[in-house]
Amino acid sequence: MSNPRQAAFTALKEVHKGAYTDVALDRVLQKYQLPDNDRRLMTELVYGSVRRQRTLDAIINQLGTKKSHQQPPDLRTILHLGLYQLRYQEKIPVSAAVNTTVELAKTNGFSGLTGFVNGFLRQYLRLAETSSEPLKLPENPVERLGILYSFPNWIIEVWLKQLSFEETEKLCQWMNQTPTIDLRVNILKSDLEKVELTFKDAGILVRKIPHLPQGLRLISSTGAIQNLPGFQDGWWCVQDSSAQLVGHLLDPQPGEVIIDVCAAPGGKTTHIAELMGDEGKIYACDKTASRLRKLTENAKRLNLQSIEICTGDSRTFTQFHNIADRVLLDAPCSGLGTMHRHADARWRQTPASVHELAQIQQELISHTANFVKPGGILVYATCTLHPEENEEVITNFLEKNSHWQIEHPSFDFVDVSPSGWLKVWPHEQDMDGFFMVRLRKTKDSE
Repeated sequence: MSNPRQAAFTALKEVHKGAYTDVALDRVLQKYQLPDNDRRLMTELVYGSVRRQRTLDAIINQLGTKKSHQQPPDLRTILHLGLYQLRYQEKIPVSAAVNTTVELAKTNGFSGLTGFVNGFLRQYLRLAETSSEPLKLPENPVERLGILYSFPNWIIEVWLKQLSFEETEKLCQWMNQTPTIDLRVNILKSDLEKVELTFKDAGILVRKIPHLPQGLRLISSTGAIQNLPGFQDGWWCVQDSSAQLVGHLLDPQPGEVIIDVCAAPGGKTTHIAELMGDEGKIYACDKTASRLRKLTENAKRLNLQSIEICTGDSRTFTQFHNIADRVLLDAPCSGLGTMHRHADARWRQTPASVHELAQIQQELISHTANFVKPGGILVYATCTLHPEENEEVITNFLEKNSHWQIEHPSFDFVDVSPSGWLKVWPHEQDMDGFFMVRLRKTKDSE
């Protein structure tokens, strides 16, 4: 198959049957060897259509004689692809977007509805010519933002409790961007300037990331990551800026014992090893063996020796009591700070699933705090922006554990609350949404 739109349609069919977007995308990309430009277009169409699903359905509801949920599922998917191109892809000519969508209908069982598809898309175009916003939006601020930026109402409500309407709108806009790729230079094998120059010589644009001594951001199309200069030599790995901050907040020192209790796939584990000069012992724990294999592969490529793998649920471990100088709990979470990367996260998570995750987070911090020596450090981090998984977890823990206290970080470029926890708002910092806090166990705790 050389048709990126047909490939996108094939992947989206899998997504609408329940597959994760990235899994469905990878499966189709492996099956059909598309040229780089077509791969990029297909990826954009798939992620974009999933991300903008609520908005696209709202247009179908407004213009169609049948509501989106009444349409045949495959026809709804085809209409999504056409509308996504017309509404969000300015570089694609209108005629190409319409004609290829009609062709999709013709070749995927809807040859009798090509006139409807053509007329429907042109009806949207006529509205777009006479109005800057063809979509009729409700006055209610939650509904308005939810439909316009394609989020479920409950997520908008979570943000509006923390931010103004204007700030929430900026956050919604940010979360709908195509994500950037950040790199973390392995300071044990190379340095920032060397990697930057190597990329420049290869015609690849990168820029330094403020406040991150190992951070570079790719700002041009690159092709496959593993083919970029320095990857096979272990000079760098992919890691978002916010995730890099976590390692610096932990501040591991050479010779220490560190436990990373939810370590896979290993970005933060390997960063800890680099910051320690690969001197000391890091126990990398996770209950998912397949994801730990990824950690092992990365550690080998980066030539790191200090990491020991421990497979299992950290809530059941007893062997680590009081042995760690520092513990990192990068807790499993709803991922609401990284929804631009995970297109379907906004549709998969619910208030109920957030509540379940918060219970797991409470259990994890209560148990793994016992791994820390008196006087030691525990860093709690998530990539979500939901207070139930962040501030409430920490407040609850501190209320029950008087021998722990928050240490204010020295970062002066992100939002550190008066309480001392740190929240990265993506629309302010241009990096993934994250929460992190550094806790110290008092020396008189034993």
